[in-house]
Amino acid sequence: MHNPLFACVFNLGLGAVLGVAGGLLGIGGGLIAIPVLGYLYGMDQHLAQGTALVMIAPNVLIGFWRYHQKHRVELRAVAAIALFAMASSYVAARLAAGIPASGLHTAFAVFLVVLALYFGAPSRNRADAPPARPVPRAVLPLLGIASGAMSGIFTVGGGLVVVPALVSLFGMQQTRAQGMALALVVPGALVALLAYAQGGNVSWATGLPMAVGGVLSVSWGVVLAHKLPAARLRLLFCVVLLGTAAAMLLAPR
Repeated sequence: MHNPLFACVFNLGLGAVLGVAGGLLGIGGGLIAIPVLGYLYGMDQHLAQGTALVMIAPNVLIGFWRYHQKHRVELRAVAAIALFAMASSYVAARLAAGIPASGLHTAFAVFLVVLALYFGAPSRNRADAPPARPVPRAVLPLLGIASGAMSGIFTVGGGLVVVPALVSLFGMQQTRAQGMALALVVPGALVALLAYAQGGNVSWATGLPMAVGGVLSVSWGVVLAHKLPAARLRLLFCVVLLGTAAAMLLAPR
């Protein structure tokens, strides 16, 4: 794309599409953005993850607020664990910068497959699943550390870990879990973006228009998420994980 204006408009539209997907699945669009950036622009895994964070950071913030309006998130609990998520995210992002791009690419794809199989297992979708129960406060810092660490390594890993944990371990409603996950991902995404930018692994010219497009569309995805049955939303979540992993593993590098 040699025409700067065309590239800007294209990235704006791309960000809008990814924003809807991110709002729908509660992952800020970054999950799909990373392989798309690699395919369209030939970015290696580090640059694709850092550039995707430019869009992810504002999207997860807006997405969280929209989910919070429909399912109140305990903001005090989120604030209490924010430091854990931010600290672990920064350390993990700095460590990820030293991992070869090809190894990080493969690890990300395998991570998605394992997560999809775990979250989509029949035992996780039974009608006689145990009723929802409060998440113990002692578990929240652990979720923050796990969320931050995954956000630092994979940029989108935090929400992908938290959602299955809250749904399968504590019986939380899918949309409520996605809102809580976004709350945990917000600080980690901001800190991870700082770390990737310091390492020179961000294309601002591509990421900023995508961020604007995502900001304009992410709320539509949140509205759609609350209209879909929980089982269908969970199935869609798993399909996107497996589809993204397959595209990454089969793509030439």
